[in-house]
Amino acid sequence: MLTLQNISYTHPNKDALFSNLHLSLNRFQKAALVGNNGAGKSTLLQIMAGVLQPSGGLLKRDSVPYYVPQIFGQFNHLTVAQALRIDEKLKSLQEILEGNVTEENLALLQDDWTIEERCHSALAYWKLDNLDLNQPIATLSGGQKTKVFLAGISIHKPEAILLDEPSNHLDLASRTLLYEFIKSSSATLLVVSHDRTLLNLLDTVHELSKRGIVTYGGNYDFYQEQKQLESHALSEDVKSKEKALRKARETERDALERQQKLDARGKKKQEKAGVPTIMMNTLRNNAEKSTSRMKGVHAEKVGSISQELNELRKELPDIDKMKFGFDHSRLHKGKVMFAGQNLNQQYNSQPFLWKEPLHFQIVSGERVALQGPNGAGKTTLVRMLLGELSPSQGMVQRAEVKAVYIDQEYSLINNELKVYEQAQQFNASALQEHEIKIRLNRFLFTKDDWDKACGALSGGEKMRLMLCCLTISSQAPDVIILDEPTNNLDIQNIEILTAAINEYQGTLLVISHDQYFLQEINIERAIVLD
Repeated sequence: MLTLQNISYTHPNKDALFSNLHLSLNRFQKAALVGNNGAGKSTLLQIMAGVLQPSGGLLKRDSVPYYVPQIFGQFNHLTVAQALRIDEKLKSLQEILEGNVTEENLALLQDDWTIEERCHSALAYWKLDNLDLNQPIATLSGGQKTKVFLAGISIHKPEAILLDEPSNHLDLASRTLLYEFIKSSSATLLVVSHDRTLLNLLDTVHELSKRGIVTYGGNYDFYQEQKQLESHALSEDVKSKEKALRKARETERDALERQQKLDARGKKKQEKAGVPTIMMNTLRNNAEKSTSRMKGVHAEKVGSISQELNELRKELPDIDKMKFGFDHSRLHKGKVMFAGQNLNQQYNSQPFLWKEPLHFQIVSGERVALQGPNGAGKTTLVRMLLGELSPSQGMVQRAEVKAVYIDQEYSLINNELKVYEQAQQFNASALQEHEIKIRLNRFLFTKDDWDKACGALSGGEKMRLMLCCLTISSQAPDVIILDEPTNNLDIQNIEILTAAINEYQGTLLVISHDQYFLQEINIERAIVLD
């Protein structure tokens, strides 16, 4: 169906992204493509779709796959119909129905007499019934753009489909529609996603890394089990190599001590025996050469083991290298943090935002999800809780607490600062420079990263820097509010975020459509907006 042989890609600046990749997709197969940010997943999909040309290798395919990209800005100058490449067919059909039956119109229509019906049916499935096909793509929200291109699948009915982060901008209801589509589709599917609920609907996982592509014959849960086994085996190898290194150093030290004692005894015997000075110098030189040779042999062995150990450590997953060290909130459990009474919001003369006024309490130590479809006012409610917005109706009670709001863009990170400078912004307890750098190292920012501009960091790197800054702060926040925190993260960084949040012992309020993530961070209840 679709085969990659020795595929390589080099960026225009001559940096190699990947090389010698091999991958086969069989008819009706539903597969995932996973890997860390920067591994080249999106680039590989674009090569398969024909959007990019590989630098080397061979691409074989029975037909051109239908491709749903992650970013849609390149279509903003087009209408919905133009972006879906159906504008000419629809125009030809309309002209034919109006009596203008020309060869040109018939050729453009290609006997596709149900095109209009399929458009209405496909858009209705994705709850876009009222969408005008002549509407500019630029006027749509991120979720609407995604759903337009997903609707294009039912319109074009391709044999193979490539999806790049299809659930990124979708609310829970739209994600549910996507999951149902994935389960019912008979097309060949290759999906790049960090949505683990979606990944569990697929039957094969292809992992892209510096090693190339490794295939795991099962869904995401099976893949994760295999990776945990690999990680455990690697950790055992690291421990074994560390033990071997300690043993080699002990052996080196013991051997040198024995040699030095033997040399000292020999020298005393020679002095007692009255050995001539010239002979003494010769014997001393021989002893020094022997000791030097011994040092060289042991140093070579220690160096070899040390190098092997460093190589093994490089293969450890980032999460196994990290140390979080969060302080706990100082608030006692059960203290009322926020309370909303008869709460609602109205903009200008528009109807109230929520059908029913909100009544709720959030107490310290709780883990609460804030849920609702896109446009339901989740961020508006957060702004009320933080005191940034006054409600049109009702009131919000707030305790004197330290709250940190982390949005999906990590806006608390100043892109103009360097990594070390950003960390210093949170250094309220006057930690020494070396202590700040130790904290940065714990979050995988080595000395090569300290002078890097924050604006050049990836989403995952910004997330790690944000977590690091929270550990540097003199007092742990009483409340952490996360707004769609997983949208710009790969799976590995989601796992890092999950581990950090689970170590945090304070109040948590989370806006997320990712049900798997909410389950992993032990959300206890939800405030649902509609």
